[in-house]
Amino acid sequence: MKVQGQCHCGAIAYEAEVEPGTISICHCADCQMQSGSVFRTNIPAPADKFRLLKGIPKRYLKVADSGTKRIHAFCDNCGGPVYACAADNPQTYSLRVGTLKQRYELGPPVRQIWAKRRFSWLAPLGAVQTFDNQP
Repeated sequence: MKVQGQCHCGAIAYEAEVEPGTISICHCADCQMQSGSVFRTNIPAPADKFRLLKGIPKRYLKVADSGTKRIHAFCDNCGGPVYACAADNPQTYSLRVGTLKQRYELGPPVRQIWAKRRFSWLAPLGAVQTFDNQP
């Protein structure tokens, strides 16, 4: 499915191809901090099906405890997060679901990771595949 996305102010815009029904939720501390919320929702897009249409996002290099390096892209005007990808030779872009115009058409999440960090007051999501860490 073709999707269009943008940051809150519209300075960054992109299009991509995604597969509906592939949304993931991440409850890790990094996603909580970077989103300013209790979790982050992402949908994967193959790198060859992702294209920036407008603007150049600010890029933040995140180095995990494991040494894995990921780029987190966001708008340097409004601060809106746009995507994350591998630092070297990205094969997939993790698009921030809230930035997509078609977000309501993508179906429910199919998995959640780092569920051991899920806030206790957040109700479990029934049939969603759940992992305490990252599989």
